[in-house]
Amino acid sequence: MEHYSVLLHEAIDALDIKSGGTYVDLTLGRGGHSAAILRKLKEGHLYCFDKDASALKESSPRLEKVGSNFTLIQADFSSVKEALAKEGVTLVDGIIADLGVSSPQFDDPNRGFSYRYEARLDMRMDQSQALDAYEVVNSYPLERLIQILRDYGDEKDAYKIASNIVKRRQIKPIVTTFDLVDVVKESKTQKELSKKGHPAKQTFQAIRVEVNGEMKALEKILEVAPSLLSRGGRLAIITFNSNEDRLVKTKFASLSVIQGDRKGFLRPEDIQKPQYSTLTHKPITPSQKELEENNRSLPAKLRVLIRN
Repeated sequence: MEHYSVLLHEAIDALDIKSGGTYVDLTLGRGGHSAAILRKLKEGHLYCFDKDASALKESSPRLEKVGSNFTLIQADFSSVKEALAKEGVTLVDGIIADLGVSSPQFDDPNRGFSYRYEARLDMRMDQSQALDAYEVVNSYPLERLIQILRDYGDEKDAYKIASNIVKRRQIKPIVTTFDLVDVVKESKTQKELSKKGHPAKQTFQAIRVEVNGEMKALEKILEVAPSLLSRGGRLAIITFNSNEDRLVKTKFASLSVIQGDRKGFLRPEDIQKPQYSTLTHKPITPSQKELEENNRSLPAKLRVLIRN
């Protein structure tokens, strides 16, 4: 399946791109959002991050067809501040992060992301890192597996799945994606198995998040990215699960209020306005048209912060 850029038009509109501005795509993927940004940039510049070397390689020709005013950076987006500093950049006009896994990653059987293809358990976005899904599934203690499945996958059968993983691997290693699917199916009731959607979806999501340190990276970017925005600059984040969205919503809300003077001791004219404002009090979700074109967009939510 060709990669579909989720909430593309909504995200580009939210960034309110200036033709001479400086922008950052924290999750280049196959370049859909970056290409759309480049089309609106004339004198400006775009910095594109991805820790997947294949994503950088495959996106480069697509971006070159649009313009030359971009820089590719192979790095986890949590290191954006340091990486931009090396480029001499301290403030930018807009930042976008699409936290979903690109379709080519899901659909490449050799990457071990998908429960639909049999492959060795992998799920690494950065293929040079040591930790992979095989290591998580076969070496993590029971308590940690339960926590991962609950926190990162909202998996209500976390205890049973984790327990069965530990039992199975004591007999022989859980090597492939289908091995893991079998364990998940054995852990669920017939009623659960008959529900719409693949029964292993949440388990695979949770393990992928752990392998790639996605929640820790998101926490770091929520601390760092707002301070990189110039006045009027915007931060747009697209999430795909409730834990990600909760983190983004909470952080944006905390930045959009003034801490202090809760007892009303200050005169109205002395009260400072918050440094940031949340532009999306309710998240932007995919249109019906987009859902018809790409059902993987269904859980996507876009939230936007602006620096005042």
